[in-house]
Amino acid sequence: MTETPQRNRPENPDKDASSSLTKRGGGDPGSRGRTTIADGVVEKIAGMAARDVVGVHAMGSGLSRTFGAVRDRVPGGGKSVTRGVKAEVGESQTALDLEIVVDYGVSIADVARDARENVVAAVERMTGLEVVEVNIAVSDVKLPDEDDDDDQPEPRLQ
Repeated sequence: MTETPQRNRPENPDKDASSSLTKRGGGDPGSRGRTTIADGVVEKIAGMAARDVVGVHAMGSGLSRTFGAVRDRVPGGGKSVTRGVKAEVGESQTALDLEIVVDYGVSIADVARDARENVVAAVERMTGLEVVEVNIAVSDVKLPDEDDDDDQPEPRLQ
């Protein structure tokens, strides 16, 4: 006995043809395939969100800021948005570690809370990933009379 293959026959012949087209394609086109997000993408989003918080003076430790200041001066180097940010990204979740420098006189607990809230909101909104934790390490306090590491030096020639 030979079988004849059935080709896209609707189960109910009384239904119109448009309803059978949605079944043929496999459902919603937005759910076909997989989206992956690189660690660096999440790090950039988190870095920008953390820098937006009042009281966050800079990101990264003193050593990384020094290297970053040198890199910023190299043509084409640009500012590193990811300095002081480390992300671990899974399929549906991410965890972040931030290293920040706060301005003198601000409440470190309040700045850390605000940075955490801002980072979680930005990363979840932009990536759709669930942020499971944001660990914040305060590596320094920027005193009012200290020079910035990121300031451009005065030109030697005038």
